[in-house]
Amino acid sequence: MKKIKIGFVSLGCSKNQIDTEVMLSALADEGYEITGEEAEADVIIINTCAFIEDAKKEAIDNILDIAWFKKHRHLKKIIVTGCLAERYREQIFEQLPEVDALVGVGSIKNIAEAVKRSLSGEKYASFEDKNSSELGGGRMLTTPSYAAYLKIAEGCDNRCTYCAIPLIRGRFRSRTIEDIVEEAKLLDADGCKELSLIAQDTSRYGLDLYGGYKLPELIRAICENTSIPWIRILYCYPDKITDELIDEIKNNPRVVKYIDLPIQHINDEILSAMNRHGQSDVIRNAIKRLRESIPGITLRTTVIAGFPGETDEQFEELCDFIKETEFDRLGAFAYSREEDTPAYGFDDQIDEQVKQDRVDRIMALQSEISEALNKKKIRTTVKVLCEGYDAAAGAYVGRSEADAPDVDGKIFFDVGERQGLHEDGEFLNVRITGAYEYDLIGKSKK
Repeated sequence: MKKIKIGFVSLGCSKNQIDTEVMLSALADEGYEITGEEAEADVIIINTCAFIEDAKKEAIDNILDIAWFKKHRHLKKIIVTGCLAERYREQIFEQLPEVDALVGVGSIKNIAEAVKRSLSGEKYASFEDKNSSELGGGRMLTTPSYAAYLKIAEGCDNRCTYCAIPLIRGRFRSRTIEDIVEEAKLLDADGCKELSLIAQDTSRYGLDLYGGYKLPELIRAICENTSIPWIRILYCYPDKITDELIDEIKNNPRVVKYIDLPIQHINDEILSAMNRHGQSDVIRNAIKRLRESIPGITLRTTVIAGFPGETDEQFEELCDFIKETEFDRLGAFAYSREEDTPAYGFDDQIDEQVKQDRVDRIMALQSEISEALNKKKIRTTVKVLCEGYDAAAGAYVGRSEADAPDVDGKIFFDVGERQGLHEDGEFLNVRITGAYEYDLIGKSKK
C-alpha cells in the first residue's frame, strides 16, 4: 500500500520550529512518509506564527499558496497548527475554507490523529489545555545535526502590554532538568556541536518548578552529561541576569561568550507602559556587569520603535542609548497593534509610516555600529563552526561563537577554494581578512 506523504511548512521562531520537529517525529512513527516536495504531498501541515501582524499575514499567504496544490496537484488536505490556529480558531474554518483541520499549541501530540481524521473527510479541530500539555517529545531535526535548538520552557508570565504570547502559549512552564538533559544526550549522540537553549524567557527557567532561577544549574547538568562543545543562551531578560548566571558564562569554557538580552526600549515611561520588568537602570546595570565580568562578550538585543505615545524625544533617547552602548547585534521592530493586548487600547497610536521610518533609522545606525565593530576583527583569528560550501559565494560559510544561528551574520572563508576541503560541522580557526556590515571574510589556518 502506498504511504501517505506529508509535507510541512514551518513559520516563525525557533521555538515553533521545535514544535514542527516534534510533529514530524510523531508522524514518522505512525508510518507516514515525510516529503520536502510540496507538489508530491497528500497532506501539508502549516505550523504558523501569529506574534505580530506581519507574521499573521505570512501565515495566511502560505495557506492560500498551499491551497493552489489542492486545485492543481494531488494535495488532499491542509492542516493548520501553531499560533495562528490557537489564536484564531473560531475564524479560520469560516474565512479559510481551504483548511481541513486545526491543531492548537497544546495539541501537537494529536497531529497524527488530525491527519487520519481529515483524510476520512472530517473537519477536525483539537485545542487541549495549553497550560497542562506535555512538554518535550521525540524530534526529527530540521536543522543540521551539528546545530540544534533545545526548548527548556514554554509560555510566558511577563505580561508585556504589547505581547500576545501569554494568550497564545499560556503560562510559563519549565521542563525538569532531568527531561532536558535526556534530550541533550540524544542530540549529543547525533553529533550536536552547538546547542542553543531557548524559551520565551530563558533566564526565568526553574522558577515555577524549583522556586528559583536555575539556568546555571541546568547548564552545568547539560555539561556534566554531554560533550557538546558550544552551549548558547538566547532570550534572557535584563532583570534576571544573576551573578550566578554571569559566573557560569564566564567560567564555563563550553558556554559561548554570547547572550541575547532583549531590552525593547530604554526610556522609563515607555518601559513602564510596556510593563517591562526593570527600568533603564536595571538594563544599564545588567550590560555593565556582563561586560565588566566577561570582556569581549557578544551582546544581542531587540528594540521596538513606535510604541503608543512614543515621542520624538523618547525615540531620540533610544537612539542615543544604542549609539552609546554599541550592541554587537541588534534587531528593531515596528510596534504591532495586537488585539486582546492592553496596548491595543492605548491612546496616541503612532502612524505606520512613522513607525517604519524609526525602525529604518535604528537599523541604519546599527549597520554603522556593526561595520565598525566588524572592522576591528580584521587580522584576528576566530574559531568557526563550518556550515558548508556556498556555491554562489564560491566560499565556505560558518559562524563564530559571536554569531547565533538564523539571526546573526556569517563568516565566509577560503574564498575561491573548491568544495570538499572542509566538512560540515567541523571547527576551524579562521583569520579574518575583511569585513562588511554584518558578515566577515577570512582564511582558514592550516
